[in-house]
Amino acid sequence: MPAKLSVNLNAIAMLRNRRDLPWPSVVDFGRIALAAGAGGLTIHPRPDQRHVRFSDVPELKALILSEFPGREFNIEGYPTEDFLQLVEAHRPDQVTLVPDDPAQATSDHGWDFIAHEGMLQTINARLRAGGMRVSLFADGDAGAPQIEAARRAGADRVELYTGPFGGCHDNPSEAEAWADVLGTTARHAIALGLGVNAGHDLTVANLPLLCRHIPDLAEVSIGHGLTADALEYGMAETVRRFRRALGENI
Repeated sequence: MPAKLSVNLNAIAMLRNRRDLPWPSVVDFGRIALAAGAGGLTIHPRPDQRHVRFSDVPELKALILSEFPGREFNIEGYPTEDFLQLVEAHRPDQVTLVPDDPAQATSDHGWDFIAHEGMLQTINARLRAGGMRVSLFADGDAGAPQIEAARRAGADRVELYTGPFGGCHDNPSEAEAWADVLGTTARHAIALGLGVNAGHDLTVANLPLLCRHIPDLAEVSIGHGLTADALEYGMAETVRRFRRALGENI
């Protein structure tokens, strides 16, 4: 079964936030993406609200519940107490925990699971008790001991950071090498019973290679490349293009 496409709306929100105006509407673009067959929506509400705002969260949850039941809502972020209370209030299907500093422009590395195993175990138990699936952001080349620590910490899934892979857009041999590394990490995670997601700098061009190396990929979360394509093709057609790149027969 092809991986599900979760459309990250942060870039849409960032564009909206350039003006004190309600457009482009994060909810409206989420609706277009879901109507075009996206498997879900992803947001990363940072503490300074420079992208998605806290007020967007209930509106997006209501959109999915009322118009697209069965699609998934994924909220990612660093697990401060404020973040944990936000997700507990709105109960997304999945919470993706990232080790970001609040000032970071974007997520650019995975957890050191061995160093943070105890903390993550406590947080994961809290989130899973609330009925939320937990995915932990992992380096694409995380070794076996790191992935084993993620499993011990109680993760349901890991999301592989694919930034270095996406950065090889002009070097096919390097892209192939990184895809092989990601595939090795994914196989180890799957052998331990973890689901595997992926995200960062994924495009229509590089998704087929990634999927060949990770045939059991569960989900990809894509924002920047998808939003850039939407400027050219429109959101609905862009979602369809990404779904085809993931192997969907549409």
